[in-house]
Amino acid sequence: MSTATAPTTHRWTREEYHDLADAGFLGEDDPVELIEGAIIRMSPQNTPHAVAIRLVRRVLQRIFPGDKYLVDEQLPLALGPHSEPEPDVSVVEGQPRDFLDDHPSSAVLVVEVADASLQFDRTRKRPLYARHDLPEYWIVNLVDRQLEVHWGPTGESYTETTVHTADETVSLRDQSVAVSDLLP
Repeated sequence: MSTATAPTTHRWTREEYHDLADAGFLGEDDPVELIEGAIIRMSPQNTPHAVAIRLVRRVLQRIFPGDKYLVDEQLPLALGPHSEPEPDVSVVEGQPRDFLDDHPSSAVLVVEVADASLQFDRTRKRPLYARHDLPEYWIVNLVDRQLEVHWGPTGESYTETTVHTADETVSLRDQSVAVSDLLP
């Protein structure tokens, strides 16, 4: 008689994830991310989502000088062996050639633009970013037309969270950012 084992879920590594792409199982244009070992299919971007990404990037490029920082749009972060999210916008210290061997493993700020992904960005992305000590995480909440700012990562969460409406401003690196400048 054979001994049966309970079904298990395979937790993908970043290396296996890249192997799937190299073998043609995942295409460059497939809207997927590796989050905590799971390959997550992301929903297509609607027009307001795309416009918000462009607005956020424009604002952050004014604040973070290009000689010290990269303001990346939907490029991977290497967060441990089982996660490779592609935040809508991230601010990474360094220059493009600093990352010839691997994707950046940290960012000074990550921003997710959220409409259909709002709950996912709060419940899956926020703990992931906190666990990897990303100092500040923003959610541009298109549903409620507000900005959620999280900072002070500790364990699975952030110690501070503030929510700002479209008529408010936030301070970033001693500069004032109008929330309305981030919203379509």
